[in-house]
Amino acid sequence: MSNIIEVKDVLWEREHKSILKNVNWTIRKGEHWALLGLNGSGKTTLLNMITGYIWPTKGEISVLGHQYGTVDLREMRKRIGWVSSSFQERIHPNEKTQHLVISGLHASVGLFEQPTEDHMQKAVSLMETLGCAHLLDRPYQTCSQGEKQKLLIARALMASPDLLILDEAGNGLDFLSRESLLQSIASLVNQKDAPTLLYVTHHVEEILPEFTHSLLLRKGTVFASGKTEEILTSEQLSALFETPVQVSWKNNRAWLSL
Repeated sequence: MSNIIEVKDVLWEREHKSILKNVNWTIRKGEHWALLGLNGSGKTTLLNMITGYIWPTKGEISVLGHQYGTVDLREMRKRIGWVSSSFQERIHPNEKTQHLVISGLHASVGLFEQPTEDHMQKAVSLMETLGCAHLLDRPYQTCSQGEKQKLLIARALMASPDLLILDEAGNGLDFLSRESLLQSIASLVNQKDAPTLLYVTHHVEEILPEFTHSLLLRKGTVFASGKTEEILTSEQLSALFETPVQVSWKNNRAWLSL
């Protein structure tokens, strides 16, 4: 399997309005991507297509070597981890942290059977990788927003997905919490046999050097895609945001200023 995601000539219309237009995009094995765009650029729509929750009006979607329309999407979703802060609302506030992580095995909200020792060990190992093992036995409601995000990422990893989508993972976090989360994500990417990561954001400074490639989405179309250092330039981002911005690089990360 050489390509993780293939999006070919995708169009998606709603109420006679084009939300995505002529989208072509390929993620190859060994690449980790950032998806950058302003609110309303079509990021969520594209994610819903990649996970098979909506269908293109025209075009083709292939994920993990399987073309949608020829494969059981329920089975495909077991190989895709998707972390979104909106899921937090469905979690019982008194759920123990390690039980939340283990529930990712079954894609369930809550744990309904006694976990095995192996499952418990894997949950603890994932929590250690993400820097949140100190939360063991804590009720979910007592964790900070950044800690909750780390737990949700660990939960998504319990099923050993081939593709992990982090959708606005830094949303609502203060600077220190966000940087702690990003450090944990960098550690995850550098693990042996890490899944392909797709990090979705509208904040340029969240794009880590571990994200080898970036896709810029603007008004439902691919504005630019390629190697991150070639995409995140003052010229490109000024055109993307339709306002003059300056990009400065520090520690292999791009930072924006007006």
